Parts: sequence; structure tokens; C-alpha cells
Amino acid sequence: MDHFNKLLPMKIKTTNNLNDWINDEDWEDHLSPRREKSAKSSKSTIEPKDATISPEEVFNFSYKASRHERQWIVDSLQRFYQQHWIDDVLRLLKGGKEASVYLCLGNPTAPTTTIAAKVYRPRKFRNLKNDWIYREGRANRDANGNIITDDGLLYAIRKKTDLGRQLLHSAWIEHEYQILQTLHQSGADVPAVFARGDNAILMEYFGDGVLPAPTLSEIDLDPPEARLLFERVLFNIETMLTQNVIHGDLSAYNILYWDGDIRLIDFPQAISPHENHNAWAIFSRDVNRICEYFSAQGVSGWDARRLATDLWRKHHLATKPTLDPHFLDAENPEDRQWWESEQNETSE
Repeated sequence: MDHFNKLLPMKIKTTNNLNDWINDEDWEDHLSPRREKSAKSSKSTIEPKDATISPEEVFNFSYKASRHERQWIVDSLQRFYQQHWIDDVLRLLKGGKEASVYLCLGNPTAPTTTIAAKVYRPRKFRNLKNDWIYREGRANRDANGNIITDDGLLYAIRKKTDLGRQLLHSAWIEHEYQILQTLHQSGADVPAVFARGDNAILMEYFGDGVLPAPTLSEIDLDPPEARLLFERVLFNIETMLTQNVIHGDLSAYNILYWDGDIRLIDFPQAISPHENHNAWAIFSRDVNRICEYFSAQGVSGWDARRLATDLWRKHHLATKPTLDPHFLDAENPEDRQWWESEQNETSE
């Protein structure tokens, strides 16, 4: 009961069954909660696809998954099991169209005893609407973090062949992994990441042994705490700017809360403020969403547009795409007027 008493001040507004969150339209069975059995008797058994895998390397786990989901987990996480990052998958934490997050038991050699495994759904990335908006200015990287320079592979990506779609899928995952790694090292409130594979990232678990941390969208805050957290989120937004990162989809749905602390999550669509022509619009949308949430929590006195503009200009960023002066005609009064106005705005 101590675990639940700690959650009472949060006033959780929703108690949706975690298994209802999973998008199982292409799975045959509904997910079922884990049964309380001994680790030995509750292991889910699945035959390895690779005949060279020895019996001790087969990933048998406790979580009771449907047949299709179980194969998906094995395909995505068996490598981490063989590398002694994790010893078991305990339960589903959150399911969705983009990815599902599972609570795993860490190997004794792992950094922590509990690890969150974010397992991606390839179809989400292969059909991500307007993904070109977020990919602008971003280097495509392979599963090892190397920038793809091979002309044939780049051609496959441009043409979105089956190979190209798989490369894009890997690039999205690698992008999120590197962003999280960079931000965590810079002091931002994001989960620490431990390892990544072709279809998953292992990261810090946020919560306790009973419940995972809810998102801000699921709780009500007292006004004094709301103001403190608002300031903390602004600190994170500015920290991201110092690392040339804009979240790209920041809202109360992508911020976890636990015992006065927060973690910003879900960064596959993160962009650079210097390399994306839509950066200002995306950044101001992020700030506006945050202001809307905290305004509903009793934090007043902030103008979202003004706040976004001040943060943006503080880091010497322009609210309009820049134009190379070589394309301007010095003899054209309109071009000269435009250039002078840009210089005045930059100097403010």
C-alpha cells in the first residue's frame, strides 16, 4: 500500500487498462496480464528461428504475450538477452501504434535491476505522415550509428524501396538513441539509454515495482508544484536548444512524472533549429502546448508566443528562414529594405 499512498497527491485521472493501449489489429490474440507464477513455471517458450542458437541462448520470458507479440518481442530483444543486458521481460508498461514499452529484469551486470525496453513497430515509421518535415537536414544513420554514404543505399531511401524503408526505420531509432544520449549527458531530464538494436532501445525505467510513472496528462498538480514543474520543463526546453535539439512533439503526453521529478520522452521526430526550415513553427508549437497544459494547472502570467520568441532569440535564432544575401539585388529597393529589416530584427 505504500506504493499507492505515494501516488495519492498526483490525483491520477485515468485508470485505463495497459493492455487496452496496445494496437493489436494485426495480432490474433488480445494481450493478457502477467500471471503471478514462479519464474520457472511462467516462462513463455518460443522456438528460435536460427538453428545455430543454443538452448541456453533461447529467450524465454515471464510476460504472457500473444503468439504474434511474443515473436515480435523475441525478434527485437533476444540480442539484448544474449548480450546479458536483460534476463526477463516482466510486463507491458505502455502499448501504442508507434512503439510498446516493456519492463525488463536487468542482468546482474546491467546498470540497473529494472530496464525499460522500447520496442518499435516498423509500420509506424514506414507510414509516418509528413516525415519529410522532420527528416529535413538530418543525416541518415545505420543501426551502428554511422552516417549512410553509399549511393545505392541513399537511392533506396529516396525511392522508398523495401530496403530503403528498413533503412529509414533504423535511422529513426538511431536518431532517437543519439538524441537521448546527448541530452542526458547535458543534464536534461530524459531517460538514460543503455543500448540499442535494430528495433529497440534499452533505457532507464521510471517508476517503482508496482506502477510506471504516469504522464503529466494523466495527473492533476497542486498550483505550487505546477509552477515548479513548469519552470523545470522550460529549463529542459532551453537545455535542448543549447544542444541544437527541438523535441518536435512536446506536450503533457510526452512528459513522465514521478514523486516530483520528470522525464521527457519520445524523441524520434526531434529536429535541429539550424537545419530545418520549419524549426521555428515546430518549436513555438511545443512551447504553446506546454503553456496550455500548465495554464490549466493554475500557472498564469505567461504568453506562449512571447515566451517562445524570447527563448528563440536568446539563442540567436531567426523566426523566419534566412536567405543568402547573394540572392538579393543590391539595386532593388525591396530587396534592400528586406535585408535592412532582417538586420534590425537580428540586432534587437
